[in-house]
Amino acid sequence: MTERRFLLVGLTGGIATGKSTVAAMLRARGCILIDADVLAREVVEPGQPAHERIVGAFGRGVLSPDGALDRKALGSIVFADPQRRKELEAITHPEIRARFAARLAELVAQGFDGIVIFDAAVMIESGNYRNMDRLVVVTADPEAQVSRQRERDGASVEAARRRIASQMPLAEKVKLADYVIDNAGTREATAARVAEVHEALLEDLAARHR
Repeated sequence: MTERRFLLVGLTGGIATGKSTVAAMLRARGCILIDADVLAREVVEPGQPAHERIVGAFGRGVLSPDGALDRKALGSIVFADPQRRKELEAITHPEIRARFAARLAELVAQGFDGIVIFDAAVMIESGNYRNMDRLVVVTADPEAQVSRQRERDGASVEAARRRIASQMPLAEKVKLADYVIDNAGTREATAARVAEVHEALLEDLAARHR
């Protein structure tokens, strides 16, 4: 196989830390972005093998009238039952990994030699962070996370805090990071830190090519 010349950078964080904002800033700086959420949606589209297997496992009640997956209906089943969630992950995760590998293979074939950002919420929990060349963790203080969740989802303070508490602590993720971007302040402050991290990643990339 041709040697990979690009730098593969994992981007992760906690709920409502503003990871998507950071991802957009890095893409604006010329990085190629691969979004795990987009891959997850693609593999369950009608006609895809995972779509048929999900309907077989969970019934036609998880479909919208147009035949697409009703993510809310499916979510209400799997979040209430850990065993069913594992069943769903056993169907979707191999398909997501295969699609991710295919995208990387395309970039290798094209001879791309820049920075590729893989944006994934549970990269550390899944162990996939070990496959990255560098790991960037986006953080925010708990009050900022609660405030953003409430704005975005209309969640109560209690519900927002419960959801944060159910996740792997950000402090644990930070211990594994090569670079940390604190996104609790102003957009300008975040943009300045993103610029610093991007410069450092370009240096890492240059070292790879030497």
